[in-house]
Amino acid sequence: MEQLVRSGLMPDSFMGPGDDIKAQVYLIWDMIKAPLVVPLLKVAVVLCLMVSLMLFCERVYMSIVIVLVKVFGRKPDKRYKFEPFRDDVESANSDYPHILIQIPMFNEREVYKMSIGAACKLSWPSDRIVIQVLDDSTDHTVKQMVEMECQKWANKGINIRYQVREDRKGYKSGALKDGLTHQYVKDCEYVAIFDADFQPDPDFLLRSIPYLAHNPEIALVQARWVFVNADECLLTRMQEMSLDYHFTVEQEVGSSTHAFFGFNGTAGVWRIAAINDAGGWKDRTTVEDMDLAVRAGLRGWKFLYLGDLQVKSELPSTFQAFRFQQHRWSCGPANLFRKMFMEIIRNKTVTWYKKVYVIYSFFLIRKIIAHIITFSFYCLILPASCWIPEVEIPKWGAVYIPVIITMLNAAGTPRSMHLLMFWILFENVMALHRTKASLIGLLETGRANEWVVTEKLGDASATKKSPQKTPKRPRFRLGSRLHMLELAVSAYLFGSACYDYTYGNTRYFIYLYIQSMAFLIMGCGYVGTIVPSS
Repeated sequence: MEQLVRSGLMPDSFMGPGDDIKAQVYLIWDMIKAPLVVPLLKVAVVLCLMVSLMLFCERVYMSIVIVLVKVFGRKPDKRYKFEPFRDDVESANSDYPHILIQIPMFNEREVYKMSIGAACKLSWPSDRIVIQVLDDSTDHTVKQMVEMECQKWANKGINIRYQVREDRKGYKSGALKDGLTHQYVKDCEYVAIFDADFQPDPDFLLRSIPYLAHNPEIALVQARWVFVNADECLLTRMQEMSLDYHFTVEQEVGSSTHAFFGFNGTAGVWRIAAINDAGGWKDRTTVEDMDLAVRAGLRGWKFLYLGDLQVKSELPSTFQAFRFQQHRWSCGPANLFRKMFMEIIRNKTVTWYKKVYVIYSFFLIRKIIAHIITFSFYCLILPASCWIPEVEIPKWGAVYIPVIITMLNAAGTPRSMHLLMFWILFENVMALHRTKASLIGLLETGRANEWVVTEKLGDASATKKSPQKTPKRPRFRLGSRLHMLELAVSAYLFGSACYDYTYGNTRYFIYLYIQSMAFLIMGCGYVGTIVPSS
């Protein structure tokens, strides 16, 4: 210490009586604050404000497009040819194309009957449809149950095939790819894909296939998801708000302006020729659906989103399942962007305008920047400004822009407007998890290729909550319930709120106290359905 003082690196005052540690810490802070911390924080604020404006402009642009679509009535049947198929006894329904239905499964004990039953009830000539159950289950009991269900429908005259593989190579994409190689698929022109918890209505094919049959440039018809368990708990209501915006705005805008959007992995119908033209299914990322869509889009194929064609599905109602899903949905796109950026740049098939849209709007703004800016600005930089009064955040950046963005997002689910505050807090907490996943995907480290199938409870939660039998109290597992990163951010926000309340004048402490509680609750795992162990 004395050598540092003699060398001039530290002032004489640093050597106080008894080398008071507290005084030394304050002195070091004063030494680095003005020349280092304040300028860096000011730069961070400027960057965050610029990115917030980018995100704001993107949201306003999409809102304007949606309004114009509604005002001018740009419905799918006005933009593309649509002629329903008609039964013709004389031609033996030869006008109906051959359809393949794929249902990928993995230990779907609770929901396999629903998806298989719904697929078998689809209205289509029985000699022109094949239902393919792709079972990658590792639970032999579940395998037997699924096979028996398929046999039950086969005995009723349904053309259903039960397929298993020797290994799970490629996970879902590997199963879908393998399913297309069977001999009985060669006559099929289109393939409809439904995850195990999806239940299409009987007229699903009658309302979607005509667009593909009469418009050879269309590769994909995507339906909208609706959720049978949206009212199960607050976690599912929050998910409904986010996904409703995705479907009613993001997918509709992509379909209406560029005939391009990300395939949602299920509740969609592909032209098999387009899949082959794009290079088929690939397992290089955890978002094989988006990978295929981007490659097909770069080949010039068009996509169509049908907002009025709805398919019932289930939202993950346990926090652990939701976290795994969000990791895959955030890490995968970032990793895909890393791998396809130069491919998009070098593409000669599509216009430069579409390439800018794919890179800027589809990937950067929606899949990467939105997560990072939400967490960085509102959970790191804004509370940091409470400790450093020299850095001021303009009210338009801290209040007005986020409020407008939030209102635009919430417009997709009007029935949940009263839950808007909870949704803001929830999204800010999840932004931490999504930011971490996005960085893992961009850097391709750690869990970049981790694939965890989203757990579906079906009626299991209701069964386990039955009052007929009092279940055992679930054991508290420290590793599975506590999320230390969320708890650390909670402590940081709480400390910032206390400091702002005591010494500051920004009134950020009101938001910071509430947000810190949200991080604490979710960090302790007290959100969503908690299913007792039997």
